[in-house]
Amino acid sequence: MNAIFFAFVLIAFLAAAVAQLGWSGDASSPMDLLSKAMVDSAGSAVDLAIGLVGVMTLFLGLMKVAEAGGLLTVIARLIRPLMVRLFPQIPADHPAMGAMILNLSANALGLGNAATPFGIRAMQELNRLNPHPGTATDPMVLFLAINTSSVTLLPTGVIALRAAAGSADPAAILPTTLFATLCSTAAAIGAALLFRRLFPTPLAAATAVPSEEPAPPAVEATELPALEGTAYPLWVSWLAILLVVALIPLMVLYGQQVAPWILPSLMVGFLGYGVARGVRIYEVFVEGAKEGFQVALRIIPYLVAILVAVAMLRASGAMATFVGWIGPLTTPLGMPAEALPMALLRPLSGSGAYAVMASIINDPQVGPDSYVGMLVSTLQGSTETTFYVLAVYFGAAQVRRIRHALATALTADLVGIIAAVVACSWLLH
Repeated sequence: MNAIFFAFVLIAFLAAAVAQLGWSGDASSPMDLLSKAMVDSAGSAVDLAIGLVGVMTLFLGLMKVAEAGGLLTVIARLIRPLMVRLFPQIPADHPAMGAMILNLSANALGLGNAATPFGIRAMQELNRLNPHPGTATDPMVLFLAINTSSVTLLPTGVIALRAAAGSADPAAILPTTLFATLCSTAAAIGAALLFRRLFPTPLAAATAVPSEEPAPPAVEATELPALEGTAYPLWVSWLAILLVVALIPLMVLYGQQVAPWILPSLMVGFLGYGVARGVRIYEVFVEGAKEGFQVALRIIPYLVAILVAVAMLRASGAMATFVGWIGPLTTPLGMPAEALPMALLRPLSGSGAYAVMASIINDPQVGPDSYVGMLVSTLQGSTETTFYVLAVYFGAAQVRRIRHALATALTADLVGIIAAVVACSWLLH
């Protein structure tokens, strides 16, 4: 992240400096705009983090109730066959498993605000198993990559915006979004497994090159709860997975009707489960909410750094210049110049990409149901703000050396963009 952060800032400064040399004095100077963007984005980053406090306290409180009642362990055991193969280093009933499952489930339902607290909790739990604090482990990288490319059944926010823009079929992006996220998730898993050989952990490096210093001790399996003798029968796990898969066509057909029920049902379900298990839900909820408040404040410096760098790129004109260069090359491939800023902004700035999508689908000459409108809607619903997720999740776990996390996540983003173009081209042409 050190090199990426400095590269963003340097490119933005050089672009603004070149524009300043040719400034005629008719409006605000490029350097003034750059300075304003830096200050405004720093304030926006703090506002964003403060805005996350409420959401994170709510969902981490609910998660604490679920954990106290044993729900996370139940869910983790249900999908053990899949998760154990993806994360063989993590005990199947470790709290990290349950948190990861809830994060991926929330992402699948388009609940980004709910997914973030679960994801942060998962990253913190994974860090408890980390023999090298400050360095991302293979499970951390794989989880983050799957998170940024997570299979999406119901992009609720995008559907709502399309409906507000007057779309004749706001949920038409469900199949294109599902296809794009299936492809990007497969790419994320493959890239994580491939790239980890190029970025060994300190322990692996010490094994390959003899050193006089002893390697840090690994986490002993006996320190963690074991699943042996308590796992559900294999047929129960596969039945649960098949039921989840069966939800896909239901989401495609009735996604718009189901969306308003998700959050209220989630809260009632978690609290109801806690009551049924004899959990003192109010006290436990408040205890979990306290953790959410502390985590939200801890990530402020990481958000300020990445959002200021991205804002500088946009304000300097560097991103607009890049779009102008490659737009003529991508248009014949199904990525029109109008949609290109969306594809470039999505990994960098969620709010910026959302604004671009809103302006495009509300343009009377484009509209939400045109090819460009469908493409930007699919991109918004099927890709994640990669740099934001890196900053927030790794920041919460105090991870500074991210190894192959960025390369893996950007590979998944690229595959997701290509898949979105293919899906929209096939559907509308």
